[in-house]
Amino acid sequence: MLERFEELEKRIQELEKAIADPEVIADTAQYRKVAKEMGRILPTVSLYREFKKNEAQISDLEQILKEKHHESEFLELAKSEIADLKERQEGLKISLEKSLLKEDKTADADIIFEIRAGVGGLESSIFAADLYRMYTKYALRMGWKVDPLSSHPTEAGGFKEIVFSIEGKDALRRMKFESGVHRVQRVPDTEASGRIHTSTVTVAVLIEPEEVELKIDPKDLKIDIYRSSGPGGQSVNTADSAVRITHLPTGIVVTCQDERSQLKNKNKAMRVLKARILDKMQQEKTSKVSQERKSQVGSGDRSEKIRTYNFPGRRITDHRIGFTIHRLEAVMDGDLDEIIDALLIAEVNQK
Repeated sequence: MLERFEELEKRIQELEKAIADPEVIADTAQYRKVAKEMGRILPTVSLYREFKKNEAQISDLEQILKEKHHESEFLELAKSEIADLKERQEGLKISLEKSLLKEDKTADADIIFEIRAGVGGLESSIFAADLYRMYTKYALRMGWKVDPLSSHPTEAGGFKEIVFSIEGKDALRRMKFESGVHRVQRVPDTEASGRIHTSTVTVAVLIEPEEVELKIDPKDLKIDIYRSSGPGGQSVNTADSAVRITHLPTGIVVTCQDERSQLKNKNKAMRVLKARILDKMQQEKTSKVSQERKSQVGSGDRSEKIRTYNFPGRRITDHRIGFTIHRLEAVMDGDLDEIIDALLIAEVNQK
């Protein structure tokens, strides 16, 4: 463990040199990446430096105690100080262990949410809109920035699909557990007989790669331009501004039509495409590492049913950790902290 902290301290020194380098300063993307990495590991390195300083003080005092000709009052004082320092050292050691568990190179990465209606027709699309509202309200509570990227609305006021990005400190760490199938049990507004329906919505949380992390060859892209359409297929734009981008090596297709500007739609589509390509690469890598799967809360599979929202019972249950909360209205209004904190604790305990 101490070797890992030595590596991090050495890395901070490298980053301090890099952030003062004129070439790095001139490259906005590279500078942002260096600053983010520094912000991520500096608290751990500061703890480690405090740990080493404390250890040196203990060693110095123990050396003094070995020497003779000291008054008894001084010896008692030194022993008392050593006891206090050792108690503090244990606290610092626990804090360092916890910081190592939380260590994640992508902790401060920006993320892209994809919410898609699943089983349940229009009711599923309405719940997709409810989840979108829930996540955006939570992001506002946390002081994060939300940027809508793409949407496919339905005539019922819901979404077949809604894609948006979230940018802010700890966004990925707190939102990474949301990937999977969300099940809702409630009486739809359109249900005259009052029967409870069960619908599903799929959520995917993707890491948005930095420019320096993922380069795409323009020759690998097929870009189509067409006219935007709204619910029911009607045209909502007289200009050909909608964009469809196909990544030929992977077959990943992204469409964006929300903006009136073709260039804005293309830029947003490229952000989503890069996130999906990076996610595909990570999924393939993770599937080969069984140990990493064992340390995750849940399987990490997008088809895994992770949570049920039961409106008649006013309860939400996260099936991965057997956690139930009877504050459905508050959660749907963006108060997600209790669920997320329970998942974070479960993750630490598993690791």
